[in-house]
Amino acid sequence: MKKFLLGFIGASLLSLGAFAQTTYEVGDLVNDFTVTDTEGNEHTLSEITASGKHVYLDFFFDTCPPCQATSPIFGEFYDKYGCNTGDVYCLVMNNGTDSDAEVIAYEESYGGPGHHAPAISSEGGGGAVTSDFGVTAFPTYVLIGEDMRIIEQDIYPIADITTFEGTFYDGFEPDPMPCSFAGVEDNTLEELSIYPNPANEITSIVFSSETAAEASITIYNMIGEVVEANNVQVVAGNNSQEINVADYESGSYIVQIQLGEAIITSKLEVIK
Repeated sequence: MKKFLLGFIGASLLSLGAFAQTTYEVGDLVNDFTVTDTEGNEHTLSEITASGKHVYLDFFFDTCPPCQATSPIFGEFYDKYGCNTGDVYCLVMNNGTDSDAEVIAYEESYGGPGHHAPAISSEGGGGAVTSDFGVTAFPTYVLIGEDMRIIEQDIYPIADITTFEGTFYDGFEPDPMPCSFAGVEDNTLEELSIYPNPANEITSIVFSSETAAEASITIYNMIGEVVEANNVQVVAGNNSQEINVADYESGSYIVQIQLGEAIITSKLEVIK
């Protein structure tokens, strides 16, 4: 999919092929920055890289179709490599046109199943970083090394998660690892199954929970768009939730159940 150029006159959008990268060239030392994500957490580049991490930046704005299409792939990459607890550190950087609320809505709609990388809106300083990097074509994905120098200035086009994994090199070979969050207890959800699967009308989502609480059930299509989202009250032990897929188009979907930080997913096939 082509990139989008954010014009300076009237903020008009022009469809282009692979266009600009950044004002930084490969090997350049980048300026330090501190930003605040939509959850109120600060991220300082120099502190992140000093801990030995490589930083991947996803520059986007919320109505950019190529950004929406590649966002779930970046989310999958973030999730696979430890949710910023390993050697890979991911940040989603807004161009400065979208508020916290708009960025949160974007992540919920297009971030895909699983955990989402910390997102920085106009309120958290995303615009200043975008301006410093000189990004005008979106999305632009950048890789910064632990020495704060540019390794990849434009990771694009994005085919799937292997596009990001293709930026690994000798000396930087992170292993996949589960996400872990300080202060969060072990997962309380497990054993997600769907029956019948494939389905064409009513199907049941079966899972178990260690505690009684409110959980969210979200169904995504394969480009990360939310097809259906519901909050349900679960009980301690086994739970079953019916989903009517009669109005769904034939194809593959991802079913995600989240209770606090605990997330389980499964694939659903719909055949008409």
